[in-house]
Amino acid sequence: MKFKDKHRFVRSNMKKNKTRVWMTILASTIGCAFLIMLASIGFAIHKTAVDDVMSFRMVNEILIHKDSGEITEKDVKNLEQIKGVEAVTRKKFTPANQLSIGEYYTYANVMSAHMPSEEKAGFELEKGRMPKNENEIVVGYHFAKELRKDMPENFVEGLSEEDAQKKMNELSYDGDLLNTTLAYHIKVDNPEIKADASVKTLEVKIVGIRKKPAREWAVDASVFITEDLHNQVIKILAELDPQAEFADSYEEVKVFTASADDVKEVTEKIENLDYQTYSIIKELKKMNVYFTLFKAGLIFIGAIAVLIASIGIFNTMTMAVTERSQDIGIMKAIGATPKTIKGIFLLESGYIGLWGVGLGTLLAYIISYAVNFVLPIIMEQFVGEKAPEGFMISYIPWSLTAIAVTICMSVTLISGWRPAAKATTVDVLKALRRDV
Repeated sequence: MKFKDKHRFVRSNMKKNKTRVWMTILASTIGCAFLIMLASIGFAIHKTAVDDVMSFRMVNEILIHKDSGEITEKDVKNLEQIKGVEAVTRKKFTPANQLSIGEYYTYANVMSAHMPSEEKAGFELEKGRMPKNENEIVVGYHFAKELRKDMPENFVEGLSEEDAQKKMNELSYDGDLLNTTLAYHIKVDNPEIKADASVKTLEVKIVGIRKKPAREWAVDASVFITEDLHNQVIKILAELDPQAEFADSYEEVKVFTASADDVKEVTEKIENLDYQTYSIIKELKKMNVYFTLFKAGLIFIGAIAVLIASIGIFNTMTMAVTERSQDIGIMKAIGATPKTIKGIFLLESGYIGLWGVGLGTLLAYIISYAVNFVLPIIMEQFVGEKAPEGFMISYIPWSLTAIAVTICMSVTLISGWRPAAKATTVDVLKALRRDV
C-alpha cells in the first residue's frame, strides 16, 4: 500500500469521528503548550541572569589577582607573552582626585590606564577619542552631572525627595565637556604642611566621553588618565609631602583574549603561573549547571501534562481499532501485512500528535508574547513601578521548542503503538463476522 493510500484511509476515518479526534488534539495542544510555557519561565530567568552578568563584563575578559604580593609591570609582561592573549589592561589608583571647571567641582575616582591596551581591549567611547598626550583624559558618561556648585544653606529644606533631587540638579554642570579644559587639583592631607603649600594644580583636557552604561541605573563618573600623567601626579605628591609613600603596583589587571573560545585555555595557562583568575565564563559555567537542573525539573513537570494527554490518544486509537475491525479484516484478506496495518494506525496517532504539537507550540508563543507585553503594563498600573529593563517572564528559544516537540511526538507515538500492535492481531474471520 502506497503512502498516499494510507493517508487517504486515515483521513477518511478521522473525519468519521471529528469530535473525538479534535478533543484528543485539544488535549495534546494544552499539554504541549503547558510544557513549553512552564519551561519558558526557567529559560527566561536563566537568560535574564546571563544578560545581567554580561552587561557588566565582556565574555573574553579575565580578571587577574595575585595572592603573594602585588601585580607589577613584570607580571604584566609575563601575561602579555601568553599565547592567545590579545591585550593586558592595567590601572592604578591615583590619590589626587579633585577636578573643577570654574565654580563647578567634584571628587572623582581617578585611575591611570595604559591607553594602547585599552584600545585593543575594546574601550568604547560615546564621543571623542582616546588620549594621546600626557594631559589628556577620558571621563565617564555621567561625569558632567557630578560637577556641581557649592550648595547654599537651606537650599532643599522643606522639599520632597523628588523635588530636592530636581533642585540639586540645578547645581550640576550643564554643558558639553568634550575638548574642555579642567583644573586637576593635586593635594596632600597632611596637617603639618601649610595649606598654600599642600596643593598644586595642573590643567587637563577632556578628549573622550566613555560609552553610556548598559543599565539605566548605573552611574559612571570615573576619570581615566594616562600613565605619564599618573607618574607626574605621584611625583608632585612626593614633592609636596616627602614622607608619604605611594604604591607602584596595579590595582586592576585584566587579560583579554582574541575570542571567547580562547578563555578556557588562556585561564589555565595563567593559573599555572600562580595567578588567580575570574572570568564570566567561569561564572556562567557554574550558573548554567544550576539553571540546567532547574529547567530540566520544569520540563519534567510539564511532561506530566503531556503524559496525561497521551491517555486520550491511547483511548482514541484503541476505539479506532475496535470500530475498524472489519476494515482490518478486509485488508488482511486482500494481503495487507501486519507492518502495513500497524503503520496505518501509527500514522493516525502521528497526525493527532502533529496537530497537537503545532497548535500547542503556536499557542505557547502567543501566550508568551502576551504575558511579556501585558505584565509590565499591569505592574506599572497597579504597583506604580516600572518593570526592570529587559524584563521577561517567558522566553522560548528554539532549543526549548525542539525539546517539547520531541517529547510530545515521542509520547504520542508510544501511546499509539499498543493499539496499533493490537490491530495486527485481529482475526480475519471474526472481523468479517463483526465479532470483535
